[in-house]
Amino acid sequence: MQRPAVDVVVPVAAANGTELGAVVARLRATLALRPDDTLTVVDNRGLGVRDPDVVVAPEVRTSYYARNRGAARGTADWLLFLDADVTPTAGLLEALFEPRPEPSVGVLAGAIADLPAAPDAGIAVRFASSKRAMSQETVLAHGPWSFAQTANAAVRRSAFTAVGGFCPGVRSGGDADLCWRLRAAGWALESRPEARVVHTNRDRVSGLLAQRFRHGTGAGWLASRWPGALPARRWPGLLRWGLARAFAGAGALARGDRDAAVLGLLDGPAVWAFELGRRVPNRPLRRGAVRPPPACRQQANAGTR
Repeated sequence: MQRPAVDVVVPVAAANGTELGAVVARLRATLALRPDDTLTVVDNRGLGVRDPDVVVAPEVRTSYYARNRGAARGTADWLLFLDADVTPTAGLLEALFEPRPEPSVGVLAGAIADLPAAPDAGIAVRFASSKRAMSQETVLAHGPWSFAQTANAAVRRSAFTAVGGFCPGVRSGGDADLCWRLRAAGWALESRPEARVVHTNRDRVSGLLAQRFRHGTGAGWLASRWPGALPARRWPGLLRWGLARAFAGAGALARGDRDAAVLGLLDGPAVWAFELGRRVPNRPLRRGAVRPPPACRQQANAGTR
């Protein structure tokens, strides 16, 4: 099958030019691009790296602003959004379009597999790998609130343009919001489980909890914007559950069951970080201001779904 042309867009908030260059090199080595495809890595920090595949966009430090900037660079019928911490597997682009999506399909959700935890991996990596925290299957199982995570999601350009792209001024939750606006506009979402990327998890507990906290800020924003989506947990029940999980983890540790101990001891802090994040505004670190498109300024209406 002759697949359509694809513009691949990857936002990067690298600490330095070496880190950014490593992302570019890895993508070039693993993506089987055709002459009519493009790769755009968006430098969201303004590191000043000179590379034909790098676009500098530090004005608003969010991945969604960066993705909008990257999407504007190409003209292909499909956009593929990947995260900087994933590695495409062989045949990713072909698998996304097998079978060929119907004209009504606006989003293709590729699979996200965690990099297997090595025997000597730290507890943060072991926890995230056991929980399959980044699995696309998890968010695709949310019924009317299912969505595709932008760690591996293809979006039809005409659909993306029609709804105004991502809301650029938020730190988290922009992928769910885009998918729900597309669905409200009549576009369908399909899963492509054979189109896989491999995700590298955070290697420190502090990084893991910070990620969960940031996801919580997005959940709070989405819940207020889309009534009925992602309801908050009740704190009394959450506290009881967290203590029970901690006791279970301590018991597993005493028995020498390391994996069960990691799950029990970190389950509570990870969920608490997520729920605490709901109480924090979903705002970016800004260098400048950006005016969101109308679709992002207006309150979404769940009744249109």
